[in-house]
Amino acid sequence: MRHFLLCLALCLSACGPRGVLMMAPAGYQPRIAEPVWIASQRSLSGDHVPQPWFSRIDVSVPPDRAAGRLAYPRPGGDPDRQFLVAGGGRIADARAFRRAIERDLAGRAPDDRDIMLFVHGYNHSFAEGVYRTAQLAHDLQLPGIHAHFSWPSRMKPYAYSGDRDGALYSRDGLVQTIDLLARTRGRGRIVLMAHSMGGQLLMEALRQIALSGRRDLLDRIDGVILMSPDLDLRLFRSQVRAIGPLPQPFVITTSPRDRALQLSALISDEPLRLGNIPDARPVADLNVVVVDTGAFSTGYGHFDVADSPALQRILTRMRDLDRILPDEGGVGPGLIGGAVSRVEQAVQVVLSPAF
Repeated sequence: MRHFLLCLALCLSACGPRGVLMMAPAGYQPRIAEPVWIASQRSLSGDHVPQPWFSRIDVSVPPDRAAGRLAYPRPGGDPDRQFLVAGGGRIADARAFRRAIERDLAGRAPDDRDIMLFVHGYNHSFAEGVYRTAQLAHDLQLPGIHAHFSWPSRMKPYAYSGDRDGALYSRDGLVQTIDLLARTRGRGRIVLMAHSMGGQLLMEALRQIALSGRRDLLDRIDGVILMSPDLDLRLFRSQVRAIGPLPQPFVITTSPRDRALQLSALISDEPLRLGNIPDARPVADLNVVVVDTGAFSTGYGHFDVADSPALQRILTRMRDLDRILPDEGGVGPGLIGGAVSRVEQAVQVVLSPAF
């Protein structure tokens, strides 16, 4: 098992001086460890593979760090300040993967059996997606099992078209992974989360499920969260028409200050992407919740949910959306750190540090 992880870390280290898998020092006992269950449609060298392969990686989350900070490991670094690999290993196949998750769930309390599946965005290495899943799970205090779907990104800032192709290539693998997790015995809710270009992949997977007549699978999904989705508005609306009734709640986090999506819109010769709409009006006829996180945007403002500790503290109180959303035509009381209102069928939440 340790040999597999060392081999994995070595192969991925060749991708460049960025987030790579690195084993914790021998004998190191992490104070915080987040198991990440992984379905990957990229090989160890980063190439496309026809079918997902499966693994579990236990991520050591450094205790001496600020919330929202993702410190990638470096040789000779401090294991108390950097994310590291503490254990895990490859899993033989899909059946063994599901059974391993079921054994994990069986040992948990009834309220700790949810499954969260995270799909990474553009320009992410395998390791960066794994570390990001662990960071989100820890900082947002997400209960239950945390899974990650890794699609073949080129891991180059200029390879935008190549990444989009890699995401679309992975639709079948993501559908297979969602079906696998949905059929897991003993689970609680299953929530699908995607960031940036991963949002387009997730929407394509949901569309594919609907077009294949699998309404039963769609009905097993207990929530979808698109974070800063790099997605054409017209394409999104077309996908929704094909999907039909959306899994609920269906949350879209946006920021008009998202500089990465401003650039994506420019490249696409569009005024906006779904993830930087200024309000809920462009999707007002859909049963969605639009959460404006722009007040918390820093830098490129493209992943506020992961980067802002203040926003994370608010979001940990948003798990039960039915308790905070306004009645039809009403206005929410701002209990979650912002103004809540209804725009036709959609709900708009504008979060603010002032609350």
